[in-house]
Amino acid sequence: MRMLLRGAAALAAVVTVASLTSGAAAHPRTGRAAEAAGTVRASAAAQIPPGVTAGVAVYDREAGAFTEQVNDSAQFRSASVVKLLMTLDFLWDRGPDYTIPPADRARLEPMLRGSDDDAANHYWSTYGGSAIIKRMTDRPALGLRDTAPPPAEYAGFWGYTAISARDTVAIYRYILEKAPAPVRDFIMDNLRRSTRCSATDHFDQHFGIAGAFDKPWAVKQGWSGKYAKGTCGSQAASSGVEAESAAPAPRAAAAVDLARPALHTTGTVGANDRSIVAVLTLHPVGTSYGKAYTDIGRLTRSLNVPGAKRPAGTWFGTWGEFVNVRRGPATGGDRMTQLPAGVEVLVGCQIRGEMVSVPPYTNDWWAYLPQYGGYISNIYISSPDNRLPNVPECAA
Repeated sequence: MRMLLRGAAALAAVVTVASLTSGAAAHPRTGRAAEAAGTVRASAAAQIPPGVTAGVAVYDREAGAFTEQVNDSAQFRSASVVKLLMTLDFLWDRGPDYTIPPADRARLEPMLRGSDDDAANHYWSTYGGSAIIKRMTDRPALGLRDTAPPPAEYAGFWGYTAISARDTVAIYRYILEKAPAPVRDFIMDNLRRSTRCSATDHFDQHFGIAGAFDKPWAVKQGWSGKYAKGTCGSQAASSGVEAESAAPAPRAAAAVDLARPALHTTGTVGANDRSIVAVLTLHPVGTSYGKAYTDIGRLTRSLNVPGAKRPAGTWFGTWGEFVNVRRGPATGGDRMTQLPAGVEVLVGCQIRGEMVSVPPYTNDWWAYLPQYGGYISNIYISSPDNRLPNVPECAA
């Protein structure tokens, strides 16, 4: 059964420029007070956008302390983050060399890198569904406190597993610090190779951690809810909306919110996986994918993440739907992917290229997006002038 529920999203409106220079003083840091237990409780450096419900935890492995904890015990539906537990369950006690049969490697790798849902469906149905979660929560080595199987009426929907930000940190700490080396290396190597486009539904999954920080990072993302059809990749569809899943309508009174659109970013940042980051978010019903993508990006960029390197550039809003990212500053250049409607992007520099016309506007300036390695016409960037303010010109 499919976990993801999708529907139509409204075309993003043109907005005024929303620029934040990466690494600027827009991210104030406040003091930290040591708790008696020896951990550190953050004093709300996290900037949670209006209307967003978030659970946040950032753990500095070098210092052995949390730098951010906001609603870190709150339960969210896991979406694809639960694929970490499915992978651990499959690899548990597989023998001294932890050999993975070729057929399973062919499923697990795209499940971890591209969030493939068909692979998750296979492991959920083959290895007992909710029993996977029970086995994981019963293992003292993991130390999970807030994780729980999906509600009985949704037992087939692995994405409805309950999880918290602090439990997500615990999962990564087990993988990095306690798991046998072959298990650790297999999982983390695949998360480091996360693909921008999801394997099943063509969503751009390089939001949050992957958009906020330069490599090295490793990520496992999650999304669930009514979003427009994914447009990621050079061959992605450019129109239409996929049908909704056959899942019954979630109960409004469910212990874990199954109705509002969810978007989660989890993983590690910095050399030697220094910081573990878990940002779990819910958004108002009707939120577009581009808006949720932008909001979780802003929240993630506001966090105190030791060892993180923030990319240089200026953040701008965009408008329009199915905006193409090209290899060069011309409409004839190869299409690399398409942006989620209305998403915020980091602009590294700009250059004159082919004139683009969207009546009544024309513009021959193009913006280079370093995180995509390609260009979009400035005509689709929310700024009053053709040439973007405070953005250098690209070298020839």
